[in-house]
Amino acid sequence: MHQSQTHVLLLKPLQVGGTRAVITVPGKVSHARLIPMSLKGEIPSSFGSLSHLMQLDLSHNELRGEIPSSIGNLSRLTVLDLSMNGLIGEVPPSIGNLNQLKVMSFQSNNLSGNIPSSFANLNKLSELSLRDNQFSGGDFSLILPNLTSLSQLYLNNNHLKSTLPYNMSGLHNLVDFDASENSFVGIVPTSLFTIPSLKEVSLKGNQFKGPLEFGNASSEFYFLELCYNNFYGPIPEHKTGLLKLQILDLSHNSFTGSIPGSISKLVSLNDLDLSYNKLEGQVPSFLWGLESFTLSHNSFSSVEEVLQVVVNGSRSGSVSFLAPIFCNFDLGSNSLRGLFPRQICTCTSLYFLDLSNNHFTGSIPSCLMNCTAYVHIINLRNNSLRGFLPDIFTNATSLRSLDVSHNQLAGKLPKSLINCKSMEYLSLKENKFKDTFPSWLSSLGLLRVLFLRSNALYGPISSHLGFPSLRVIDISNNSFNGTLPQDYFVNWREMSTVWVEGLGFMPDHTMGDDNMYTTYIGKVYIYKDSMDMVYKGVVTEFPQIFLGYKAIDFSGNKFTGQIPKSIGFLKDLRHVNFSRNAFTGSIPSSLANITNLEALDLSHNKLSGTIPRDLARLSFLSYVDFSHNFLQGPVPRSTQIQTQNCSSFEDNPGLYGLEEICGEIHVPDPTSGNSQQSEEFSSEESEEVLNWIAAAVAYGPGVFCGLVIGYIFFTSHKHIWFMEKFGGIIKVR
Repeated sequence: MHQSQTHVLLLKPLQVGGTRAVITVPGKVSHARLIPMSLKGEIPSSFGSLSHLMQLDLSHNELRGEIPSSIGNLSRLTVLDLSMNGLIGEVPPSIGNLNQLKVMSFQSNNLSGNIPSSFANLNKLSELSLRDNQFSGGDFSLILPNLTSLSQLYLNNNHLKSTLPYNMSGLHNLVDFDASENSFVGIVPTSLFTIPSLKEVSLKGNQFKGPLEFGNASSEFYFLELCYNNFYGPIPEHKTGLLKLQILDLSHNSFTGSIPGSISKLVSLNDLDLSYNKLEGQVPSFLWGLESFTLSHNSFSSVEEVLQVVVNGSRSGSVSFLAPIFCNFDLGSNSLRGLFPRQICTCTSLYFLDLSNNHFTGSIPSCLMNCTAYVHIINLRNNSLRGFLPDIFTNATSLRSLDVSHNQLAGKLPKSLINCKSMEYLSLKENKFKDTFPSWLSSLGLLRVLFLRSNALYGPISSHLGFPSLRVIDISNNSFNGTLPQDYFVNWREMSTVWVEGLGFMPDHTMGDDNMYTTYIGKVYIYKDSMDMVYKGVVTEFPQIFLGYKAIDFSGNKFTGQIPKSIGFLKDLRHVNFSRNAFTGSIPSSLANITNLEALDLSHNKLSGTIPRDLARLSFLSYVDFSHNFLQGPVPRSTQIQTQNCSSFEDNPGLYGLEEICGEIHVPDPTSGNSQQSEEFSSEESEEVLNWIAAAVAYGPGVFCGLVIGYIFFTSHKHIWFMEKFGGIIKVR
């Protein structure tokens, strides 16, 4: 502001940083730039009296209300920036009077309604940004042809429903055009791609349809994003141009046919995404020369054999390629057959590999070791791969997710996996691995999900495991045996941390700054880990793994002895399955400490005693199965328990109180009163012991041992109980 001006305009009081103030503006001021001043309130209509104003910038404030129509009086205005505020309502048609405007931005407000047709008068505009609002309409087929000076046009993230003009060749200065995440309909005219100055186009997330033609496309293009639309027909051939194109995304459409050979002539192409279409035929060999390609969820049937790898030189011909430095290869969910494609081994800096849900056969080549130094994701799930899982992970310190499940892999588990210090997700389930429990995996401090289900694994489980970050473990349907120590779950810290439901996210510092807050395990927008588990008695697919979901499945093994009472430490578990083992003794009353428990399956064991009545307090418990045991006494009365199927209690002749569940009357055991008193005492006793053990563990092993010894020797009746329950893990000499 130049206070030397003679004419001064007193503006309507605004709040500046929370304080009400009167802002004075010289009447002949030509530039008003009030950013960022934490301005609050409405834009004063008196701004329309500043007839000499050429630039008005009120961006990055906290302005509310509507744009005053009086701004249309500022006939000399060349720059109007109202972005990053909280403005509402429709844009006044009087804006069309500002025919000297070169730059206009209403970005990131809450503006709505139609774009005024008077925008067609703004033929000197070079930059127009309406992105991140709630605009719903406007006839762009009439407006855009008149804006011949435009170089940058941003309409993305609105609700615009309109069509593009058939002839866009008049926009001969256009460089960047983003209309993504709207509701545009109709066809995309070929004339858009032939604008000679055009470099970037994103039409992602609209309702465009019809076949697509590139024609004589601009040679300046380097980014073209047309995904999430309704395009169909063959992938368009390009006649000329596109020599600088680096990124091409045609995913999530309905393209058919094969990949055209003309794509091999896109000499600058680095990233190609054709996923989620209806493409078929052969995967051409020249694609292996790209840094990244994604062909998942199509119907490709084979991979063209590579006869020559060109280490230096150009990518020419149909059977040779230039090996890239960094690679992302996604061929998941097709119908690909044949051997594991060894072309992958030529990429020494592989980052992402997904060959899942195909029909690949043969073995996993050991040459894959050449690619593991930088790899983050390897997904070979659901193929027909045989042989051993090669010991190729010595240098895989960046590997975050490995999934080789649902194959026919056999032999021992490669111990080089111990080097994968970044590992968060490991799935080896549904194979033929024959080995003992990989206790060495507990050294992977970031491991969150572990699947060993349905293999030929055997033997006891180490008594001193600690999985500090583990959220989901499934070792079901193997031949593990032996007993689980009573303190088995004491060091499983992550499962004892209660998820804050209202927060909606959890700090995720192991994932990098680009994903500091996330609700699911895996890289947002890039790759999310998935899983299938027996949940509430049914095999359930989880396309994404919610961070708050924590589960233990030890079912279908040969475990004996008592279920560890330390299970009660894991207060944030949602799912517990110990079924189909040979567990004996009573059901731990400490299960009642797991306040978020949704599913509990203890069926097909040799459990005795009563069902702990405190389980009736678990308000989220919607599935229980106590069947095929030796339980007796009353069934706890609660909505959660009484609404279960009768089959959840069958083959326990000593149970009674099933009238509402099964329609049967069982005569109470005459000794049930004593039994219930014993149960109540046991519950209180167990909870007391769990509480002081938890406190001791928190202060370290020295304090723990001291408290244990003191508790044993300074109480008159607990030392025998302790030694029996904990199997003599503390020896006093």
